Amino acid sequence: MTQKIRIRVKVMGRVQGVYFRAGTKNEADRLGLKGWVRNQPDGSVEAVFEGEPATVFQMADWCRKGPSPAQVDQVQAETQKTVSGFTSFDILY
Repeated sequence: MTQKIRIRVKVMGRVQGVYFRAGTKNEADRLGLKGWVRNQPDGSVEAVFEGEPATVFQMADWCRKGPSPAQVDQVQAETQKTVSGFTSFDILY
């Protein structure tokens, strides 16, 4: 069994009001990842992804571009030691 990993990302730029959360959920579901995504009061989007290392890093790469209306200026990502065992990928409000 392959060990799962967890990363937390913060995406900055024009990432709210451009379907970034919906696009993130669609891509995470397509890749079979678990976790969540939400808007932050500072205008950024924060997400947590859990899954196989290759797919999690593929998702982090996707966040660097986002959906076509988005303009990503910066992505901060950190690998976290704890894997929570999420059962789905959700948009949090």
